[in-house]
Amino acid sequence: MLHNLLNGYELVLASASPRRQEIFNMLGLNPLVVVSDVHEPIDHRPPYTLVCTHAKHKALSVASRFSSSAVIVAADTLVQVEGLVLGKPQTKEDAKRYLEMLSGKSHQVYTGVCILHKSMQLTKYAKSIVTFQKMIESEIHDYVETKEPADKAGAYGIQGYGCQFITGIRGCYFNVMGFPVNLFYSMIKELLQPPLNKEI
Repeated sequence: MLHNLLNGYELVLASASPRRQEIFNMLGLNPLVVVSDVHEPIDHRPPYTLVCTHAKHKALSVASRFSSSAVIVAADTLVQVEGLVLGKPQTKEDAKRYLEMLSGKSHQVYTGVCILHKSMQLTKYAKSIVTFQKMIESEIHDYVETKEPADKAGAYGIQGYGCQFITGIRGCYFNVMGFPVNLFYSMIKELLQPPLNKEI
């Protein structure tokens, strides 16, 4: 269990995302939340490379404020549809355009997770595939007006109003929310849990 593995450690979440904080709290974890103010450019690199790079930069940006014994966690999420990478929409027009691109199609959601502890640094990513129903113009307009798409990669929240338009998902649900729990659990075990002694 994560709360047992992390008991006694100073846990730092380098993220402003309320969804990630909600997931941590759901898992019985109460991290110190420190917002990392780093640039997250979207360029020609593959999305799995981008999310891992962004997560690593976020973690490193706050690491100097804590002792090396702290467990620092950062994450970044991007959406890819038909080869185009989508981050968070900057305007309502962006959100509408993103949703028009997602409408009636399947897309990929990538989240990179980076954990720093002592001299160790571990960075991995998860991928999920989400399928949207065909959305009509009024549905897109009404959804954007809820303001839910404003701060979410791909301009939707699977845990909110956005769930009404999703017909299927392959992979980790929490990855689509912005933090792949099972991946995080396996990474924490790899970093903090001593290997089992095997008899020869």
